[in-house]
Amino acid sequence: MSEAPKDLIGELAEAVRSALGSDALSVDVAFGEVTVLVQRERIVETVTLLRDRPDLGFVSIIDICGADYPQRADRFDVVYHLLSPTRNARIRLKVTTDEETPVPSITSVFPGALWFEREAYDLLGILFSGHPELRRLLTDYGFDGHPLRKDFPMTGYVEVRYDDTQKRVVYEPVKLNQEFRNFDFLSPWEGTTYVLPGDEKVRTN
Repeated sequence: MSEAPKDLIGELAEAVRSALGSDALSVDVAFGEVTVLVQRERIVETVTLLRDRPDLGFVSIIDICGADYPQRADRFDVVYHLLSPTRNARIRLKVTTDEETPVPSITSVFPGALWFEREAYDLLGILFSGHPELRRLLTDYGFDGHPLRKDFPMTGYVEVRYDDTQKRVVYEPVKLNQEFRNFDFLSPWEGTTYVLPGDEKVRTN
């Protein structure tokens, strides 16, 4: 889909600002799309209005995702992308939340949001109130933690393998069989300023 002209984006931003009123904490244009920061408790009413207003017509949900900012009290942004075919434009909505405060589910407005919200819960641990089936989607049963959080260890907590003696899949704590090595990043063609292990017997005439 081609990007809408700047004057049309500005017009859309004004229309959205007028329609949402105090429910919109801010309305900006970023990366060629209107971006609206919405009150968390009003997200269902906001997407309903954007869908049902004939002059807006955001009738299609494209995506729901999350972003993690651990240094903030409300560490998560929940980001919604909606499409208006009549306006040939997209809109980006954002709400903020923490690890314990749920965001109202918008599945009653857009049933297609069900899997998007499950993915955000699974990978980031974002809670959604009123969701009909809030359970993990991509990780395994019994998975520990949420892998897209910035504080999730890159090695994970457990590793999974098939044990031939037990004839089943087993879960074990992660073991690093090799210590992390320090590299000097020098080009091998330039040579090093020190003797590499194993090169002690090389004659230097």
